[in-house]
Amino acid sequence: MRILLKSFKTEINPTLEQKAKINKTIGTCRYVYNFYLAHNKELHDNGQKFMSGKSFSVWLNNEYLSYNPDYKWIKEVSSKSVKKSIEDGYTAFTRFFKGQSKFPNFKKKGKSDVKMYFVKNNPKDCFCERHRINIPTLGWVRLKEKGYIPTTKDGYVIKSGTISVKASRYYVSALVEVPDTKISNNSNEGIGIDLGLKDLAIVSNGKTYKNINKSARFKKLEKQLRREQRCLSRKYENLKKGESTQRNIQKQKLKVQKLHHRIDNIRTDYINKTIAEIVKTKPSYITIEDLNVSGMMKNRHLSKAVASQKFYEFRTKLKAKCDENGIELRIVDRWYPSSKICHCCGAIKKNLKLSDRLYRCACGYIEDRDFNASLNLRDAVTYEVA
Repeated sequence: MRILLKSFKTEINPTLEQKAKINKTIGTCRYVYNFYLAHNKELHDNGQKFMSGKSFSVWLNNEYLSYNPDYKWIKEVSSKSVKKSIEDGYTAFTRFFKGQSKFPNFKKKGKSDVKMYFVKNNPKDCFCERHRINIPTLGWVRLKEKGYIPTTKDGYVIKSGTISVKASRYYVSALVEVPDTKISNNSNEGIGIDLGLKDLAIVSNGKTYKNINKSARFKKLEKQLRREQRCLSRKYENLKKGESTQRNIQKQKLKVQKLHHRIDNIRTDYINKTIAEIVKTKPSYITIEDLNVSGMMKNRHLSKAVASQKFYEFRTKLKAKCDENGIELRIVDRWYPSSKICHCCGAIKKNLKLSDRLYRCACGYIEDRDFNASLNLRDAVTYEVA
């Protein structure tokens, strides 16, 4: 049987000593990442050759730390985590050189998502039981969700993982070897999915998944978030006047972070449930459009709505779920006029406006604009398999 690598993420409950070690490791990784970027920028300004991640790691350990004993604390944390942060910096530079992204940004404390990386080095590492997991340099750490990560007792092997911190809550993401249970030869017909802002997803089988950001529950949370953010802003102003303290600001900042985290979790959970429900119908293929998300984000009137829909996350998780269930995921070119094509006669309505929510064709065909697009995506003949 073929073996696959699958990620499992859950919350952990580390001790105070373990929390201090995690925070120290993440802080060191952030410093080394920034140091790597700054060092290469300095080399470039001096007309010297770019230093790769491997070369920088050798130089840091053998030369820099030898002549700068004040920075020996870099070696007090996991060496694998430090090397991974350097590799991440090298990957960021590689993407920049290929024109795939902008110049790498420096990571800032409290704002950038830096993680503690660990890898299985020997048989005793990364050992998982129902209620706890053994992590190198940390030891046994208790899991809040028992039985979610496959246990070593059942024959599963954890290859590597990361520990992240969000709103003072600690999470572990473990990469586990699992057997391939791919379902093949699905007999049902394919479906097309049109992603949008009015609704999250309109499926060609008639199912529509609403935009969760417009729900009363969500609006209440966003109203609460705005209130807490205004309170945080006032505390910064009062700090200049001497009427507030840094401790009160940290307390208020944590409140804002927890609200952001809660809102993000609700959106992610809704996407997971939506994808699971779509895949459960077992279609032979799923067709979606290659959306220009970066271009849509440049519209200042729509950028917030586009970001909250998480189109990239939807596509990434849909692909993973399709691979797991043996479903072919088809990607149609972003210039394919799925909304402008009449599904009945095939005519293209070039003057279709964004405000036209109903598609009316000269042949007499009348249908919802987004549902018509999903039907056209389902029947598209020009596509790429993801």
